[in-house]
Amino acid sequence: MGEPLLKISGLMSGYGDVQVLWGIDVAVNEGELACLVGSNGAGKTTLMRTISGICTATGGSTHFNGVDITSASPNAILSAGIAHVPEGRRLFRGLTVKDNLLLGAYLRKDKDAIEQDLERVYDLFPILRERRRQDATTMSGGQQQMCAIARGIMSRPKLLMIDELSLGLAPKLVEELAETLVEINKQGTTIILVEQDVMTAFELADYAFVVETGKVMKAGPTSELIDDPIIREAYLGM
Repeated sequence: MGEPLLKISGLMSGYGDVQVLWGIDVAVNEGELACLVGSNGAGKTTLMRTISGICTATGGSTHFNGVDITSASPNAILSAGIAHVPEGRRLFRGLTVKDNLLLGAYLRKDKDAIEQDLERVYDLFPILRERRRQDATTMSGGQQQMCAIARGIMSRPKLLMIDELSLGLAPKLVEELAETLVEINKQGTTIILVEQDVMTAFELADYAFVVETGKVMKAGPTSELIDDPIIREAYLGM
């Protein structure tokens, strides 16, 4: 097997004088659906923010598609093919669903392909087609999450990172979103999912990284980690 699509080595990051990540190592292969799990405050969101250039790395390196992006700007990282769906959706109030989606493609110049991708996300999330003229922030939480994911897809990423897929959503809706993510992954997009619900994450993902106190404590195929007695006791209540 060749080099991973995303390779993180010894990554350190935080906020001002507060260090959150302490030498993170992560490798995600092209075509994989991977997850980051761990308790609140473990550093999962900070890792996502550092990969996408919102937080500045203070040590270590991040390589994507063979290129060092450790110190790249968020725009450059998005252009390289990494899209970040942030925790809390962060849709733009006062803009329609369609306009929020088009903002996901703001760095692109290929107008015809953008229209094709708009149709693609409407096919993935039919409710967004119905609500395309509605203020995106007036939709339900689940519909807003669909819009946030679809906006990420509009950049045509090689890697889609989703922070807290299920937060505040009903189980049936989470199941529907999970099925759509599997479809997106099958269509060729590599996915990293940050998820508080470890069982949901393990059911979805091929590979998992368990993050605690800013470090990766365990990593491996989800089919193996789900039988790990420490993980079962700490995260699955078994």
